[in-house]
Amino acid sequence: MLENLPRIDLLDGPTPFQRLRRLEAETGHGALWAKRDDVAALGLGGNKLRSLEYWVAEAGQRGCDMLVVAGAPESNQCRLTAAAAARLGLECLILHGGNPPESAVGNLMLNRLLGAEIRFLGPVDEDERGRRARTAVEELTAAGRRPYLVGDPVVGALGYARAAGELARQARSAGVALRHVVLPGSMGPTEAGFLYGCALLDLDLTVHLVSVEYQADELQARIAGIVAGLERRAGLPAGDWQRRMTIHMDQLGPGYGRPTPESVAAVATCARLEGFFLEHTYTAKTFAGLLALLDSGAIPAGEPACFLHTGGVPALFGQVADQPGLVAAAR
Repeated sequence: MLENLPRIDLLDGPTPFQRLRRLEAETGHGALWAKRDDVAALGLGGNKLRSLEYWVAEAGQRGCDMLVVAGAPESNQCRLTAAAAARLGLECLILHGGNPPESAVGNLMLNRLLGAEIRFLGPVDEDERGRRARTAVEELTAAGRRPYLVGDPVVGALGYARAAGELARQARSAGVALRHVVLPGSMGPTEAGFLYGCALLDLDLTVHLVSVEYQADELQARIAGIVAGLERRAGLPAGDWQRRMTIHMDQLGPGYGRPTPESVAAVATCARLEGFFLEHTYTAKTFAGLLALLDSGAIPAGEPACFLHTGGVPALFGQVADQPGLVAAAR
């Protein structure tokens, strides 16, 4: 089973499964919960820690002495890679697309505090950024280093295959017959891993993916490719995993990383009712999607539902610095 696959513990135990009582009162829905992957102890938390447990284990098996990761300056994956490297005593090289900002805030500031080496690549697209990362790994290897390139989606997805079981155990312990889970629809490892885990455990769930980046056909294709990779790697078929998945496109708005009135309002609603925070690229649109599903009755009032908070809150500070009107709009 998945327990036999190499993993290094970075979470220090399960993340909280929290009742959202004030949101229940506000929406009239009687059973709402949040799975708080935003409050893991290492690096201010977030979903990529679950992926990193498997990425760094693979790096260890290969005898690597440094982690290389690429992403935008606000990337949560870069921050958590730097945090994992710091805990494990590894060097970390971060390759950012774009040019250095005038001031370092949010994740970029944290990356520097964590001791990562940071290089800016200029205005490159995602494909070129990935190519440059692979080139950096080749150059480091030629110089005698042993780098590991973080980001393989199938290896990373193992973290949320495991998380599905963790959430199921917490719900059972709380006496909750969980029926719905709502999470962001984006690059695919979190979504594919969670769906794969649900299929292996035969959980009676509807997994609502609120797209924050891709159109439905591309998102579905990404997830399907990763699930196929998980089946090969783990040697465990997932069967009809797609029957649990529902993709929602109504929160994407003008596109990736661009707030909508609904997502801005969701940030304020979550903070004022439950006292925790969302950021504007992933979790705000997902929480807005949860509210819309409750309002429409797509998640019926009698069926317990869980918002899977994938973290990324430090990015909020950089987002507000770039768009000061977000705070005013939330009032």
